[in-house]
Amino acid sequence: MRWKYYHTKFHYDACNPSIKATSAWIGHRPFAYDLVRFLKPQTIVELGTHWGASFFCFCQAVSNAGTQATCFAVDTWRGDAHSGEYGEEIYNGVVEVANRLYPDIAILIRNTFDHALDLIEDGSVHLLHIDGFHTLEAVTYDFQSWLPKLAEHGVVLFHDIAVKEHGFGVYQLWEELKKHHPSLEFQHSSGLGVLFPKGTNKSINKILSLKEEFQAIYTG
Repeated sequence: MRWKYYHTKFHYDACNPSIKATSAWIGHRPFAYDLVRFLKPQTIVELGTHWGASFFCFCQAVSNAGTQATCFAVDTWRGDAHSGEYGEEIYNGVVEVANRLYPDIAILIRNTFDHALDLIEDGSVHLLHIDGFHTLEAVTYDFQSWLPKLAEHGVVLFHDIAVKEHGFGVYQLWEELKKHHPSLEFQHSSGLGVLFPKGTNKSINKILSLKEEFQAIYTG
């Protein structure tokens, strides 16, 4: 069981340059891509997609691996107090990339996170990325309401764990969760928390054993 550093190039950068130019998630793409290639999750759900920087990273990892997996992006694509409000052009751009590059992998759910709960079976999500409204109340609700959807040995990613201004409270939830569950974290690119709240296995233990190496490779 070996973790591989792929150093991949992301196809959607050329398809829609605005994604890379505007996203705060870009610094986490190498790790996220390698994580998906290593764990081979069958079902990925992202709560809060915006431009699609993280979502299309997951999609490309699935596509390049040649595995049978589905990636769900859940977002209203209307914006909020943290991302700002925006028009149809962002959603249209996401649709264009999804249809052009990942038509058999990407499923876009343009609705609220609560609405999507009824569409996803309990215990079926192998990787959950939470990147919605960033107040403590909102992110706590998202985590608690979606936790039953997570499969055994599933992983939850939290973006913005390093942001402590503008009403962001992800860092507060993260500090509490990592006391009770195996985890690792990155502080660059607004921070990324990686949580294993449904137990570990050999693959996850391998990931946890590489914490220090990951800091050198992915944050350097």
